[in-house]
Amino acid sequence: MYTSFFGLGEKPFAITPDPRYLFMSERHAEALAHLLYGITEAGGFIQLTGEVGTGKTTIVRSLLERMPGHADVAVILNPQLTPVEFVLTICEELGIFMRDEDATSIKDLVDLLNRRLLEAHAKGRRIVVIVDEAQNLSPATLEQVRLLTNLETASQKLLQIILIGQPELREVLDRVELRQLAQRITGRYHLSPLSRTETASYVNHRLKVAGANGEIFSNLALREVHRLSGGIPRIINVICDRALLGAFTQEQHRIGPGMIREAASEVYGRSFSPPWMKVLVGSAAGVAVMGLALGVVTLTRNAEVQTPVAAAATPAVVEPPPVQVPQVTPVALPVIPRPQDVADVLVEKVGMTNTESAFGQLLSLWGAKLTPKAGRPCDQAKKQGLECVYQQGSWAQLRTLNRPAILTLIDEDSNAHQVVVSGLVGDTAKINLPDETEMVSVASLSRLWSGEYLVLWRPQVRSGRVLSPGMQGDGVRWLRTRLNTVAGKPEEEPASDYYDEDLVKMVEDFQRQNRLNVDGIAGVQTQIVLDALGNAPGTPVLVAQARGTS
Repeated sequence: MYTSFFGLGEKPFAITPDPRYLFMSERHAEALAHLLYGITEAGGFIQLTGEVGTGKTTIVRSLLERMPGHADVAVILNPQLTPVEFVLTICEELGIFMRDEDATSIKDLVDLLNRRLLEAHAKGRRIVVIVDEAQNLSPATLEQVRLLTNLETASQKLLQIILIGQPELREVLDRVELRQLAQRITGRYHLSPLSRTETASYVNHRLKVAGANGEIFSNLALREVHRLSGGIPRIINVICDRALLGAFTQEQHRIGPGMIREAASEVYGRSFSPPWMKVLVGSAAGVAVMGLALGVVTLTRNAEVQTPVAAAATPAVVEPPPVQVPQVTPVALPVIPRPQDVADVLVEKVGMTNTESAFGQLLSLWGAKLTPKAGRPCDQAKKQGLECVYQQGSWAQLRTLNRPAILTLIDEDSNAHQVVVSGLVGDTAKINLPDETEMVSVASLSRLWSGEYLVLWRPQVRSGRVLSPGMQGDGVRWLRTRLNTVAGKPEEEPASDYYDEDLVKMVEDFQRQNRLNVDGIAGVQTQIVLDALGNAPGTPVLVAQARGTS
């Protein structure tokens, strides 16, 4: 109805999940990383909780799209099942052949499932069970879920179970009778609502996907969307959809905060006042109290004037001289500039956001130099002792690596830009350009950034070498020494140069603490994070105070 009025190709705020509208906030990206980490771990439970409408189903869909090729998945969307029905559903999802009589026996079903798990283990495959709306599992079925994790070999669990549910799931698992299950949960993550900046980015992202060419919601309107939705994506969708419909009926191409409050009133069935109304009401009450006090003082003074005899009978009281209060000159506070929208910077700095310019800025941060037309930038970096690492990830991963990065941004006209992010402070990022640095909002970067980035680092071992169990040499000695230093352990004299089981455990602990892929192998990402925590002199960092491993 309103799509053509606003120049949209379709309705941008439908509540049905659509992968084209996927918006990965930092919280969503971290939740997805937790689940992917759980799949690579050896068995047990992973728990993901969140309020209704926070995007848990979106996370599940993203997880299924990114599922490793060696994993077989069983998804249970309706967990209101008996223990027998629950195991039967897993067997059906995994395509396990069974006889009719097997379908009614919990023992036969578990035996069939165990046989499949052992076959998968022998082939190097993982079996993952994802249970959505897990807060609806009955205690008996939860106990059966726990028993399934007893299916194991001598060295590892054979089944990985991911429980996804509303916050009530945490209360269910806190019951005394389920403490054995709770003790087997190796990872927990709670999906919080979107922040105010993320809410604005989410709304603009969906409008852009739907074909919007300009801003439809004002900044004040986006603030109201967050205030009245609480940052819940599903409620954001409903309020914004009603606001677009209301603006269409009023023939308004720009949506302000008043229209958002009207839309929210329709959604919630009650009216909403502007946020400043509370302040106004409070101020009015204060004025009324002051007026009442002033009236009392005036009446008292009038009474004193009308009774001079009584006043004369009262002995005079000598008042002390007034206290002289020294004048204090106010100190001017520094003015902190407001971060810009990176889209405005891209328009202003035409021709300064290409690949060559970005590499020149990034190399200069490392004390290196890019020579135009002297070969590929990464080859030039390698000759100066640096390595390029190209990744796709999130802000959380960038903060973990803690190295300046080149981000690839796509503007509204589908033009690609490369900018160097050299610092992060809260919701503000510093980007380096050939002529100056600019402070821009992280939210504006997120709107144009699909997750592609490139970082440079200076390897401490032979270029591009991955360190793995069984290896021996100076690289292994460096790895052991760095891990001991980061963990605050005394240095070994001399440090062993053999990659043994103890070193595997040290690497796994470090990876787990820093939300890296836990495999006991010191690959490029593990080495970069280890190097970043060392903060060697002359090494640029993304965040001034690097996050430790605690």
